[in-house]
Amino acid sequence: MLRLLHLELQKLLLNRTSKVLIFISFILPFFVILLSSLKINVFGFFTLELGELGIFNFPVIWHLTTFFASQFKFFFAIVVVSMIGNEYSNKTIKQNLIDGLSKKEFILSKFYAIIFFSLASTVLIGLISLCIGLYYSSYNEFNIIIRETSFLLAYLVKLIGFFSLCLFFGMLAKRSAFALAFLFILFILEWLGFGLLTWQFNMDVAESIQNFFPLKSMYKLIDQPFQRIAMTKFPDKGELMYDYAVHWYEIAIVLGWTALFIFLSYRLLKKRDL
Repeated sequence: MLRLLHLELQKLLLNRTSKVLIFISFILPFFVILLSSLKINVFGFFTLELGELGIFNFPVIWHLTTFFASQFKFFFAIVVVSMIGNEYSNKTIKQNLIDGLSKKEFILSKFYAIIFFSLASTVLIGLISLCIGLYYSSYNEFNIIIRETSFLLAYLVKLIGFFSLCLFFGMLAKRSAFALAFLFILFILEWLGFGLLTWQFNMDVAESIQNFFPLKSMYKLIDQPFQRIAMTKFPDKGELMYDYAVHWYEIAIVLGWTALFIFLSYRLLKKRDL
């Protein structure tokens, strides 16, 4: 595993574009810190400081930071599809196989790189969240601090699932631009499917089925936190109640898609004439 990971990291770090995109991917999450220190002047009457509103309290901080950080995953998605596109355009995929790398090892090297960068991003977000929480949170009890750290697991699974989808599209299209276009097409198809389901059944049934779609299932791992924050400010508003927790079956759905995308990537490579 380490040999394959080292091989893939060498390829990525020797490519200037990949290095820049990886750097951006790890820098952008630090904007969460800027968010915590943001001050909004409301028409000159008073200044609203987000850090003083209690939204960075434990355990809400884990939900908030992982949700915002997951919005930046597109930059590393470009790295994932690029590392496949470059293999085909530079003919390195054929050379690697000639040099003794099996097709299974080739796919695994890409998957190990995905896991590595997803883990690194998760650790980074975890440290950022912990620092912001310790600075702003009114609750410093250990059991409260570690409560809902399951959002970090959801964040990790979400990244691995999304990047595995990008890997599959990269193998399918063999070109970065086309692979990214497939992502957009899939997004449209999922919502068209949701519209048809709503027309055929009712909204509840349509949403239940939609939650099994690839992109939607990944999004559902970390629901938007804004409604939750509103709940803490207006506890008497029963209509604000919603299920924001991380559930094991949501993780299982995304892991199932991940396994399928990796398997399909391997099957594509195995059947394709290089």
